[in-house]
Amino acid sequence: MRRVLLDECCPSPLGRDLKGVKVLTVDALGWKGRKNGLLVQSAEGVCDVLITADQSLRYQQNLSGRRLAIIELPFNSWPLLRTMIDVIQAAVDAIGPGEYMRLSSP
Repeated sequence: MRRVLLDECCPSPLGRDLKGVKVLTVDALGWKGRKNGLLVQSAEGVCDVLITADQSLRYQQNLSGRRLAIIELPFNSWPLLRTMIDVIQAAVDAIGPGEYMRLSSP
């Protein structure tokens, strides 16, 4: 079962709607407040996929050579994300190790 980490900028209800994965949160792991570099490094090996709404992550970090897959959401508004749950679920199911996937607004 894939382990998915929700960044602290993601609404927690998102985790309840993802199926077939084990959802972890930055807060539950005690990683709240970690900067992107340390967060990615910490998540490597603990999680398979990081879901974030931080649109600067890919520019700030060297992500080459990582096994952690990262999905970038277009925003962090739960009412808007709820309408995209099928797209998010498909991304979680399809993304491979080390890939970076940027989802677009509907």
